[in-house]
Amino acid sequence: MKYIIVVGDGMADWPLEELNDKTPLEVADKPNMDLIAERGRCGLLKTIPSGMSPGSDVANLSLLGYNPKRYYTGGRGPLEAASAGIDLKEDEIAFRCNLITEENGILKDYSGGHISSREARELIKALNNRFANEFIKFYPGVSYRNLLILRSNGKFSLDITCTPPHDIMGERISEYLVKPNRNLGNETVNLLNNLILKSREILENHPVNVKRKKQNRLPANMVWFWSGGRKPDLPKFHKKFHLSGALISAVDLLKGIAHYIGLEVINVPGATAYLDTNFEGKAKYGLKSLEEKDIIYIHIEAPDEASHQGMIQEKIKAIENIDKRLISKILNSLNEEFTISLVTDHATPIEVRTHTKDPVPFAIYSPQRKGDSVKKYDENSAKKGIYGLRNGMEFMNLLLENG
Repeated sequence: MKYIIVVGDGMADWPLEELNDKTPLEVADKPNMDLIAERGRCGLLKTIPSGMSPGSDVANLSLLGYNPKRYYTGGRGPLEAASAGIDLKEDEIAFRCNLITEENGILKDYSGGHISSREARELIKALNNRFANEFIKFYPGVSYRNLLILRSNGKFSLDITCTPPHDIMGERISEYLVKPNRNLGNETVNLLNNLILKSREILENHPVNVKRKKQNRLPANMVWFWSGGRKPDLPKFHKKFHLSGALISAVDLLKGIAHYIGLEVINVPGATAYLDTNFEGKAKYGLKSLEEKDIIYIHIEAPDEASHQGMIQEKIKAIENIDKRLISKILNSLNEEFTISLVTDHATPIEVRTHTKDPVPFAIYSPQRKGDSVKKYDENSAKKGIYGLRNGMEFMNLLLENG
């Protein structure tokens, strides 16, 4: 048996007045998703445990069968560091470092106008030239997603509060700077906030941003730190489920999770973690991996990016691209025993432009299993599915028929 998991990041949504009180999943033309739902078994998943933030780190760990409350110490920074080939030491803390757009004290864009990876590397280099020392170093990632590593040496703390930048677009930066939870975090807070505020002096008139402004593109003129953490300890996937596996994603966070749990990371040319990603390539490379692996986890970021920017039609288009350019190619190429599942890690409603804890729809189709009465893949239809409402950690066992 071969297993395929297709994860449309942030696909789930709330009904929108602009769509006659329907969700993007309900109005999108997605015959292949609906086929999986119609021939398979459906339900809803609670991927975010109580008391935890609705991040992609928590949600994807749940889907992969890892209880975040047990295995996740917090912070996507260390996961992304692993993707970048950084072996964190015991005394190091990794933070996600977004390149953002600041304008008149307002956080205008969490992605610095979706700056390219090439441009971002130049800006990160400039930050290192100014700030790097034995305790501080910046690392380039993909587009606006970069890293700050602090060598703690006992002086830095995670007893602080950082706000994800995609949650505060349009808000005053001064109100959301890093805050200490207790006095223990004061030194860390002072360092991080100093770097945030001084980064504008370095980046505003950098040649990369001068050129971007001349081209009427948003400058990536400030940094923003969030989701810090230390190196996690996760058991290997093959020991938990006795299967070999691989993961496809353009997002460093997902690649980092794969690194820690022992899934092979497959890099697809043209995968951008944005609306223009290589959908066909992800299908092609995913199918190829099944020649040797038992399971492939294919993650697509595009719907989530559209949601964070409040772009309704682009989100619908992203869903349709997943359907026509990825899922259709997979379904048309499967010629042996298989189980395919369609799921979203968390909801990212257009109305609020950020992640929420809403249960998300999932469907599991295998020719060897009898389906249920659901005909469509969307939030409302999934409520009628045979699986009902399940915890996210149950998903992998349901896929493998162990639950």
